[in-house]
Amino acid sequence: MIKLRLKRFGKKREASFRLVACNSTSRRDGRPLQELGFYNPRTKETRLDTEALRLRLSQGAQPTDAVRALLEKGGILEKKIRPAELIGKLKQAESRKSVSNKSSTKEEATKEEASSKN
Repeated sequence: MIKLRLKRFGKKREASFRLVACNSTSRRDGRPLQELGFYNPRTKETRLDTEALRLRLSQGAQPTDAVRALLEKGGILEKKIRPAELIGKLKQAESRKSVSNKSSTKEEATKEEASSKN
């Protein structure tokens, strides 16, 4: 299977990445099939070869999560909400509701105490 992934290069602690197409079994910094772009996380500079990327995606290449995020920002892929994100958002909403319910019951209890003291 062909993967679209980031290949690290540059100095220590000053990494830059090349977006490459390679076999899924090859090493991270091994010889790629094709170089498709560039990403510098420090300056947020991104250069993408859109035609070559669309060709590789149409051939069935699978992007990694980091590459998928870059392609979504570049407008090559549609932003797709993954099931894990939906589950996480549902859990966050439930926790907010439970916190708000707890705080509203505490407020009611303090109001009752205040009214009983008067």
